[in-house]
Amino acid sequence: MPPVLQSIFALPLRGLTWLGGQGTRAVAAVVFIALAVPPLGALLRPYVTEAIFVLLCISFMRVDLAALTGHLRRPALVATATVWTMIGVPVIIGLIVHVTGLTARAPDLALALMLQSMASPMMAAPALAALMGLDATLVLVTLVSATALVPFTASLFASLFLDGMLSISPPALGLKLLGILAASLLAATVIRQIFGAAAIQRHRQPIDGFNIVILLVFATAIMGDVASDLVARPVSTIGFAALAFAIYFTLLAVTTLLFRRIGYERALALGLMVSQRNLGLMLAATAGALPPTTWLYFAMTQFPIHLAPYMLMPIARRLTARAQASGAAATGGKAASG
Repeated sequence: MPPVLQSIFALPLRGLTWLGGQGTRAVAAVVFIALAVPPLGALLRPYVTEAIFVLLCISFMRVDLAALTGHLRRPALVATATVWTMIGVPVIIGLIVHVTGLTARAPDLALALMLQSMASPMMAAPALAALMGLDATLVLVTLVSATALVPFTASLFASLFLDGMLSISPPALGLKLLGILAASLLAATVIRQIFGAAAIQRHRQPIDGFNIVILLVFATAIMGDVASDLVARPVSTIGFAALAFAIYFTLLAVTTLLFRRIGYERALALGLMVSQRNLGLMLAATAGALPPTTWLYFAMTQFPIHLAPYMLMPIARRLTARAQASGAAATGGKAASG
């Protein structure tokens, strides 16, 4: 590359590398930047689908195929976690929504909760787990299997629970999800073939930084109206934020307890994955044709999604240290007995 071009690209590359090295702090900062700059929301909202597509490409591009194959040789845990996140969660949320009469009393909120429960986990979940020192490989493998199922499970649960609440039919929703996922997987495969897995791993930090930039684009687009909503209807806006935090941490706690037998460190990694729902994928599949209340709730979910990994870091460090100490003790015991 000519020296002029090298100098042009050097500064952005250093910036992305620095940003990628900030870890959960940068992820947490995204939500506050998006909240502080409302005009960007209107500007970027038309590009929500493109932002989701790029995030999917980055995640698929970074899949560790060797680790994926290794975990698939022990499929029981992955299958159980996949069934819980893609079938158990939407069934429970769907029953709660209907039993409480929320579908009739607040249909737009019911729609938001159902779309949240039907969504697959966020593609950034393995990266967040890695930043927290948790088992990112287990999260990745479960995420891949859950994402493969979402076109079919989302179509099924939309038929069962949404009953005409969407502007798109359940089969069309499934087909759009399948198309988005297939196109992003194809693009990621082409990128891996061109640049190679080694180069992608070598440039991990700038790619992390670019991923955070795209997260900012998405968060800004979805949160563009939050400041005005907070002024216009403060009680409902704060209530939606409280509900988003409550659902996030309930899913996190229940999943961690359900899988505690595999160790709390790995169970917390699965809990993080289950609570991080990919609402952007649902927005892309519905082309953003959702009621304002549904949009507002989706915006409020960005707070726990971006803040929780930073908040949970001390717990993750303690669990990781305990797991490492247990492993070292077990290894020492075996050596002594040998």
